[in-house]
Amino acid sequence: MPATNTASTYGTVTKAFHWLTALLILTVIPLGLIAEDLAFDAPLKVPLFSAHKTLGVIIFFVALARILWALTQTKPGDLHPDRRLETLVAHIVHWLLYVALVVVPLSGWLHHAATSGFAPIWLPIGQSLPFIPQSETLAEFFSGLHWVWSKILIVSILLHIVGALKHQIIDKDATLTRMWFKQSKVPETSEREKAIMAPIFALGIYIVAAGGAAAAGMLSHGDREPAIALEQVTSDWMVTGGTIGITVRQLGNPISGQFDDWTSVIEFDPTATGTLGHVTTTIAIGSLHLGSVSDQAMGTDFFAADTFPTATFDADITADGSTYLATGTLKIKDITLPITLPFVLNLDGDTAEMAGSLALDRRDYQIGQSMADESSLGFDVRVNINLTATR
Repeated sequence: MPATNTASTYGTVTKAFHWLTALLILTVIPLGLIAEDLAFDAPLKVPLFSAHKTLGVIIFFVALARILWALTQTKPGDLHPDRRLETLVAHIVHWLLYVALVVVPLSGWLHHAATSGFAPIWLPIGQSLPFIPQSETLAEFFSGLHWVWSKILIVSILLHIVGALKHQIIDKDATLTRMWFKQSKVPETSEREKAIMAPIFALGIYIVAAGGAAAAGMLSHGDREPAIALEQVTSDWMVTGGTIGITVRQLGNPISGQFDDWTSVIEFDPTATGTLGHVTTTIAIGSLHLGSVSDQAMGTDFFAADTFPTATFDADITADGSTYLATGTLKIKDITLPITLPFVLNLDGDTAEMAGSLALDRRDYQIGQSMADESSLGFDVRVNINLTATR
């Protein structure tokens, strides 16, 4: 059996690529559908998604190798060239599959690289990609493309299978025989003529689908409920910029994010003795962006944002040498616990810049109780605060 194609038959390399791709695709699609349907805290959700992503990356490289090989090969002729419409539809479906094998796994990979956290890829290639920044907007864009284009892939596979069964059961021709490994007699055909209509039509379907998804708002983040709007506050020191960020560890991998909406009422006199001031910070929980797990973090087992839309830090400010301390309480959900935030402070006239961090144990605030295994979700949550304020 020859390794390369002829005008009438496919070679063993082409056949191997075909059936390897079929096996991978028919594995990766159920993995993704099952993982998507599982609850966030289901033990199998993360490993199933990791397997889905890992196989997706493998499919991408297999598809590239398959395409490069196909470019060097003779294309066996059509068995029924007289059936022009049927042949054109078959070629379009084939091109839909070829394009899907590249753009569907690539869009999923780009989504993974643009966000952080949740189900790492099990390959020694890292979790990021060059020139792809960490951006939730970009991640949502690629996620929408992946969803839409994967549906084209599924429909194309079904059409491909239906066509193969028609050839086998109704036409009783050599279509499947030519793609199987067993040596058998097949009709002599001439090399297939190069045609541009099918690939153009297939590419057009993907472009139209992407445009329709954009028009429907599927390529931008629109599922999250708006965060509660915090009221304006009056403060002796007005915050002019800064971030409140958190870092958690999922499956040993760090996931970082930040709260976009928060207010601070700050009283502070650096010349005072003893207590130098007081701070009350209110955080809109729903404004948290935490990579691909932002929505899940709002759930009842985590922040329960619908029931407890804000968190509050209330503390007195003192100094211990060159280190400042904000000692008070932090209320998350309906749990209030004492904490101390050490921070450094740079004063320049009426402008103050502070930076501080501390570690919290999520279990103290009954966050993620269903994930009692630290190997799934770490107990420690690192909080990093940086802000600039003017008197």
